[in-house]
Amino acid sequence: MKGVQHFLVFFSLLILGVTLASASDPSPLQDFCVALNSTKHAVFVNGKLCKDPKLATADDFFFSGLDKPGNTSNAVGSRVTPVNVDQIPGLNTLGISLVRIDYAPNGGQNPPHTHPRATEILVVTKGTLYVGFVTSNPDNRLFTKVLKTGDVFVFPVGLIHFQFNIGKTNAIAFAGLSSQNPGVITIANAVFGSNPAINSEVLAKGFKLDKKMVEYLQTQF
Repeated sequence: MKGVQHFLVFFSLLILGVTLASASDPSPLQDFCVALNSTKHAVFVNGKLCKDPKLATADDFFFSGLDKPGNTSNAVGSRVTPVNVDQIPGLNTLGISLVRIDYAPNGGQNPPHTHPRATEILVVTKGTLYVGFVTSNPDNRLFTKVLKTGDVFVFPVGLIHFQFNIGKTNAIAFAGLSSQNPGVITIANAVFGSNPAINSEVLAKGFKLDKKMVEYLQTQF
């Protein structure tokens, strides 16, 4: 009897492990599912509101403008131009998106941030970038590289990463992301610019900073 019980426990754990290992977004069950905000001429497929495929056009899969440089005249000296499901409705359920990133000379940066739903692969098409990512606790290992034109680097899903222009000229990079809507959490903005603000005592203790310094940083975001 004990042998049967042990087998049932083992089998249950095996099934649970397989279930967790295979957990992911469901694969599309159709050619495409063009996202639609209106309920007119729409059907639900894979839990999304989609345009009737018979009404889809080439424009649903098209975007123009990545040849245009982004305006880097801002506090961080960079501009991200996204091409995700908001720009191309036809990306809905396809699990992929794209961005162009422009960096100002001498320190333009895409500051430390994460994409909670996507791995990112970045290629530099102009300039020189110092890039890197940090692994999760407890190791917090930093992986960095200096990239030049034609170089490629990968940022694993969910990990904090950054790009910094160490060159004296503008830099440009393009990145593919493994989600139609990867999301972005810029660390400093989230921590010091949350709405409403996080209690300054919490941040002072968490970051080992003086409370007045935390309150000052909160005014900057």
